[in-house]
Amino acid sequence: MPLQKIWYRSRGLVPAQTAAGYVQGRHWRKLVAKPLPPQYGARPMRCLTDILYNFHWVVPGQAARAAQAWGGRLGPFLHRHGIRGVINLRGPNPHWRWWHYERRICARAGIMHLDAMLSSKNLPSRAMLTRLFEAFDQAPRPFLLKCSGGQDRTSFAAALFIIHHEGWQGEAAALAQFAGWPYLHMPKSYQRWLRLFIPYARDAAHGVPLARFIQQDYDVAAFQAWLDARGETAAYRNVYREA
Repeated sequence: MPLQKIWYRSRGLVPAQTAAGYVQGRHWRKLVAKPLPPQYGARPMRCLTDILYNFHWVVPGQAARAAQAWGGRLGPFLHRHGIRGVINLRGPNPHWRWWHYERRICARAGIMHLDAMLSSKNLPSRAMLTRLFEAFDQAPRPFLLKCSGGQDRTSFAAALFIIHHEGWQGEAAALAQFAGWPYLHMPKSYQRWLRLFIPYARDAAHGVPLARFIQQDYDVAAFQAWLDARGETAAYRNVYREA
């Protein structure tokens, strides 16, 4: 029996036949879930690897998010979701076996592997964010965003992709990518900048598409000054200066 069914039954919950909700225990009281926006559709039951790898769709059919896939199950995991591209947010790591393994599995499966380095502690340079947006455009759909735990850098990249995909009207959906549940984003004090970047970029862009703002006008020193002026000096550890 799938783990999720065991969890439901241990709490007297039985999945309903529709996406509307669940039927609870012997009282058969229907629990109606808040409906999802039409573009996101009904959520299928998650398998064990999806839970272990913190897998979620960001925009179904376009982009997904996850942690580092361990235990030798990366190939089947990518195949199950039809992933055609992987954006590794940990950057190139030629001295580590996990990076070579990831690239090897992707090459065997004909999956494009792209590196875009981010840090959850340090404010990103324009070059770092420009590389991320290049990866968004280069990666075949659907692609997977992944870092180590799929919680912090991945939340940030997923939020940026939603705005890149939907425009600034997608800001609310982008900010939802920083939720503690189900994404496990529970930031330390020096990681608060990740979520704060979204309102900063919205105000600084003045309606310009996010990718264009990043490429032409984003300045990490200006972002740092914006944080400091709001008393958020502890919201980051350091700054990646432009080379």
